[in-house]
Amino acid sequence: MPELHPETEKVKGVLHEPLAERMRPETIEAVVGQEHLLAAGQPLAVAFEEKRPHSMILWGPPGVGKTTLARLMAKAFGLPFIAVSAVLAGVKEIRDAVDAAKAHLAATGEPTVVFVDEVHRFSKSQQDAFLPHVESGLFVFIGATTENPSFEVNGALLSRSNVYVLKTLEDKDLEKLLNLAVKRFYPELQFEDAAKSILFTSADGDARRFLNLVELTANLAHDKGFTKITADIVRKSLPQTLRRFDKGGENFYDLISALHKSVRGSDPDAALYWMSRMLEGGCDPLYIAR
Repeated sequence: MPELHPETEKVKGVLHEPLAERMRPETIEAVVGQEHLLAAGQPLAVAFEEKRPHSMILWGPPGVGKTTLARLMAKAFGLPFIAVSAVLAGVKEIRDAVDAAKAHLAATGEPTVVFVDEVHRFSKSQQDAFLPHVESGLFVFIGATTENPSFEVNGALLSRSNVYVLKTLEDKDLEKLLNLAVKRFYPELQFEDAAKSILFTSADGDARRFLNLVELTANLAHDKGFTKITADIVRKSLPQTLRRFDKGGENFYDLISALHKSVRGSDPDAALYWMSRMLEGGCDPLYIAR
């Protein structure tokens, strides 16, 4: 049976905890980015303020805060939290979550926040297993997906959930994360603007990737005894950078569409940019040629 726990504790004593995990926000106010959802008067901000949990689908690319928001939702409402990975879980894990949630409901009268990461990887029948428990109020269902939920999430489950679109982080958001990381963990380091620019571009709007790159760069600087981070140091710490690219997924077709529109619009610079994005991500050149 999954362990139920209010989201009020942080795992302690973890060796070599990645910077991205150490930087995970503890409060909704500490979340960087997603102002269209979290600024005063916006949908999720209102939900947090009024302490009204509701089922939702968080749709967005990797590293934009889907898991963080789910955990903060449970923490803000003082509700137990069960995380299920659609990649690893099956019907048994869903049943275990149901049993744990029923036991908690019987003891406290409270629902349980059930977070399903990569919900699009569950089959329709697996997604159906959540429906009666969402309807009964046993679960506050939060699904995270990188794919369009209109195509990948069961219509019945979708109709019972609010869909929130999360956006990739802008450079100003990434710079805010960098400043926080330097202040908390690397106060001896100074990042030149050119170095920041490379990190921003390499991260491609993904906060987790960005913080991983910052950590790699900081580790190299520490090993070499550097305190000023130049563009050259960043390049040496990042032997290979890959832009966001998911073959066959939502982003793949967005890139194809952007390339086609650039060609039809007779914009050679844009066409070269989108083509290079696809090639850098590993797309078959013959596919692009067709």
